[in-house]
Amino acid sequence: MGNMAKTILALSSLFPLGMEGLESDFEVLRLWRENDPEARIREARSDIVAIIASAGRHVSRALIEALPNLEIISNFSVGTDNIDLDAAQERGVVVTNTPDILTSDTADVAMALLLSISRRVCEADIYVRVGRWQNGAMPLGATLTGKTAGIVGLGRIGQAIARRCAAFDMDVVYHGPQEKPEQLYPYYKSLQEMATACDFLILSCVGGDATRNLVDYSVLEALGTEGFLINIARGSVVLQDDLLAALSNGIIAGAGLDVYENEPQVPEGLFSMDNVVLLPHIGSATVETRAKMGQLVVDNIVAHFNGDPLKTPVAA
Repeated sequence: MGNMAKTILALSSLFPLGMEGLESDFEVLRLWRENDPEARIREARSDIVAIIASAGRHVSRALIEALPNLEIISNFSVGTDNIDLDAAQERGVVVTNTPDILTSDTADVAMALLLSISRRVCEADIYVRVGRWQNGAMPLGATLTGKTAGIVGLGRIGQAIARRCAAFDMDVVYHGPQEKPEQLYPYYKSLQEMATACDFLILSCVGGDATRNLVDYSVLEALGTEGFLINIARGSVVLQDDLLAALSNGIIAGAGLDVYENEPQVPEGLFSMDNVVLLPHIGSATVETRAKMGQLVVDNIVAHFNGDPLKTPVAA
């Protein structure tokens, strides 16, 4: 590599803790601090050997091909739909992610949305704060006990959500590309049929092309006027205009969302709706989990450049 200054390109201000550990061996280019990010990348293109990416920060084919000495993309996320994996594989660039660590926290956020939307927690909080309680009780919520939770994507996070729903005495069913015979929950091959059968449709599947616009108006119609949508997966899984239309027209009862199509932009149409709870993509946003994710991002980069096995490689 000669005397080049080995540089790590950090794309996002979701900057992992523990990065100081890298600064003794690498230049760290914090892209969000640059006035002209593109010019800065062009300037450092031959020096960049690693990228730290995160959800919503796209690592495109063009970027990968523009960096001749890129060796590793370490993703501060479990999902890799923000990375052109084909381009990385063609260039021999390894990709790592942060699985397992964020499973519990993300499943907890799904439950937080489930409870908030069914028991109108956000509405109730405002009801008290603005002094409405003195004028009488607020409208009733919906019970979770005995209701059916339909989980789309029964991976690590989906299974953790299923266990939590079971603890709330809900019935759990699931849909995914194929049945998982080791799982005891009933499987639906058809998403439409599962939406018809469940009270809460909970999205915990992968993002990317395989699931793009999976939930459209017809699925929401099947979910029905007493059904709620919970999305902690990726915004791309839901056709956002169809969701807005379904909510506006009373086609579904409400929605709890942690993810959106063009984060951090959220459709303003949602702001005035009482029957939606909106979170700013905080699935893994706890002090403990973000610290562990950051450490894993760093550990993968260090392992790669030390010639050690990667901690959590993403299979091509």
